[in-house]
Amino acid sequence: MTAVTFPTPATTDAVRAPSSAAAFAALTRRDLRALRRELPFFLLRTILQPLLFVIVFGAVMPRMGLVSTRYGAALLPGVLALTLALSAVQSVALPLVQDFGWTREIEDRLLAPIPTGLLVAQKVASGALQALVAAAVVLPIARLVMGPIAGLSPTNLGLVAVVAALGALTFSAAGLVLGTAISPQQIGLLFSAVITPMVFFGCAYYPWRGLDAVPVLKYLVLVNPLTYVSEGMRAVLTPGMPHMPLPVVVGALVVLCAAFCVLGARGFRKRAFG
Repeated sequence: MTAVTFPTPATTDAVRAPSSAAAFAALTRRDLRALRRELPFFLLRTILQPLLFVIVFGAVMPRMGLVSTRYGAALLPGVLALTLALSAVQSVALPLVQDFGWTREIEDRLLAPIPTGLLVAQKVASGALQALVAAAVVLPIARLVMGPIAGLSPTNLGLVAVVAALGALTFSAAGLVLGTAISPQQIGLLFSAVITPMVFFGCAYYPWRGLDAVPVLKYLVLVNPLTYVSEGMRAVLTPGMPHMPLPVVVGALVVLCAAFCVLGARGFRKRAFG
């Protein structure tokens, strides 16, 4: 007769307890379901401003003869970078401000069977995915609105994906820093003191090399992460335009992403357990 063994309570708990990877995937699916449910509002919040710039500076003003038709080659990569930045920051920072503020939904996430570091990584990954969705929507619309763009290269799709992913992760991590540092009462500062200067001094609407005429500003904008995403997009989408060397862009984004992740994780732990 074969002996039957019954699992001990500890063994049963180990079998039933979801792994960290399963919890990570479940939280990501939950965020994507929420994104699908609120997709029209998400797109309206994140891509409206870039598309308005495309219509005015990429379609209306060239037809008026106020800017060169070649300006589209500098504008399209910048608009794509801007879309990644705005959607990633807002996808992480705004929900975190709410979760740590009046809703306290962060307490539900903290109950998930997953280490805090992995929980933070899931927030960053989820924000980056949402940014990539927004950029994938903006790119074809902007191309249709602006018409033919001189020098637009479709051959570097792999590099476009690399720069887009690095940019999305960097700004998603930046959103983590902002979302854990700003209280609900100060949410207006996010847009007036952070987002607006970042947009205008991030080389989204002009190439960094064009700032040779303003040397001080040329080096000041290097502290802005949007500068590297804009220049990286120019390097892979319109390589005929003046741009930073791609290795410099990739190296800067990797360093900035790592720094934001460390600062954001520290702020998350402080707000969650402090």
